[in-house]
Amino acid sequence: MARNGRKRRFGVKEARKMGALIGGIVAVILGIWGLAAWWPYFVKALMASVPFLLLVGGVIAVAAGISDIKDKMEEKKEKKEEKPEAKSEEKPAQ
Repeated sequence: MARNGRKRRFGVKEARKMGALIGGIVAVILGIWGLAAWWPYFVKALMASVPFLLLVGGVIAVAAGISDIKDKMEEKKEKKEEKPEAKSEEKPAQ
């Protein structure tokens, strides 16, 4: 019951949630049925996609590694540039 004592009716939000739930259940059932019916094709597709995914993952890892090396080199350059400036600022303080 709602606050005012009347029974609460389902609104649009609740109907959408219920529709999503029912749609999800139907999708799971169809997915299980599809895997059972076409298992050999699923395994072949999986076997075909593994090398491609490894290739893409390797390219991403190499790009991330190169980017990391470049960032470290830039940090070293910035530290080298900061050291002479810090020494020159300390000498006139006498």
